[in-house]
Amino acid sequence: MDKKKVWFITGASKGLGLSLVNQLLKAGQFVAGTSRNIEALNSGITSPIEKFLPLTVDLGNDKSVKEAIKATVTKFGKIDVVINNAGYGIGGSIEELTDAETRTAFDVNVFGTLNVIRHTMPYLREQRSGHIINIASIAGIAGATGWSVYAAAKS
Repeated sequence: MDKKKVWFITGASKGLGLSLVNQLLKAGQFVAGTSRNIEALNSGITSPIEKFLPLTVDLGNDKSVKEAIKATVTKFGKIDVVINNAGYGIGGSIEELTDAETRTAFDVNVFGTLNVIRHTMPYLREQRSGHIINIASIAGIAGATGWSVYAAAKS
């Protein structure tokens, strides 16, 4: 296992996250993937799953994130690479969105990322190694009509 990496990937049930998980598993890496929907996550895996840990995680819930990271370290012994990929997209102008909808977008896109970093850093520091990659969105730079909250939260 010393040549293989342990990857922790949020938003792993579709899109870029799912593609990364499948490519990494195919390459023999160890992967913990998170999703709000474990069934969608498991159904998208096309590679052997013995090196895969699927996790149901509410990224906006600090305790849920902490438990997922602990489960990853318990199963694989470490975490080498963190990919904060999850995104919660919500369309609508500011006046169309409720406080709850806006807070959910920030809980996932901002605080979820911070929760993951907060709980992985002690392991990475103890190992004296590791990488964190945060996936943003072009919407944070270019914006998009009707996607102001998403653009703000992902930038």
